[in-house]
Amino acid sequence: MKIATFNINGIKARIDALTEWLKTSDPDVAVLQEIKSIDDNFPRAHFEDMGYIVETHGQKSFNGVAILSKLPLEDVTRGLPGDPEDEQARWIEATVVGETPVRVCGLYLPNGNPVPGPKYDYKLDWMRRLKDRAAQLLAQEEPAVMCGDYNIIPQDEDAARPEVWQEDALARPESRAAFREILNLGFTEAFRARQHAPGHYSFWDYQAGAWDRNDGIRIDHHLLTPQAADLLKDCWIESAVRGREKPSDHVPVWIELSA
Repeated sequence: MKIATFNINGIKARIDALTEWLKTSDPDVAVLQEIKSIDDNFPRAHFEDMGYIVETHGQKSFNGVAILSKLPLEDVTRGLPGDPEDEQARWIEATVVGETPVRVCGLYLPNGNPVPGPKYDYKLDWMRRLKDRAAQLLAQEEPAVMCGDYNIIPQDEDAARPEVWQEDALARPESRAAFREILNLGFTEAFRARQHAPGHYSFWDYQAGAWDRNDGIRIDHHLLTPQAADLLKDCWIESAVRGREKPSDHVPVWIELSA
């Protein structure tokens, strides 16, 4: 089972690029962020015609997450538990029914800037709720993957120029500590389980020639329960997608599971 997480930065702007990527890279499951569309406006039929089951949790103009799967989906839920008043569409999960069922949770973690301020407070509170949901997934002792745009630079080696991110919400000590707390529950960060070297990124800003200079950061991650980590065959970043026509500022990050 090949699962890719991909922040597409708007389905309306990126439908052609996303369609081409699905045709050429052929994921079994594509977990999307920033669809920036309400559910009714998402081009569901277009992707269903390509052989995908489509589940969305959308929001007008902002945020929004989706799961596209060639395999059956069961028990689809929307919204991160813990705050019934949170109206931001940042979480979707479903069980992908392959040879081994895998619970796939797609997330778009808040950016949190500017720091300090209410947006950063919301980010840290959202991460506390994420930790609670992560603990619940671990307690079920089943294969589960939490993947998406975490808006977290875990370590300095995950940025081409770490010094410019020191006071940013993506790399603040509190943000990194909250991310480590989730990992330390017993999760495996898939990419670092396969690749320990610096210089690997999943996001390049549109400004100042960041892509051409490889001035990137790694903020898109797959976190695996022990049962999912046992199934992990590989994890990689499809960085070449950033060089295509009308790209997102993110690229797909993949895992392959023996499931």
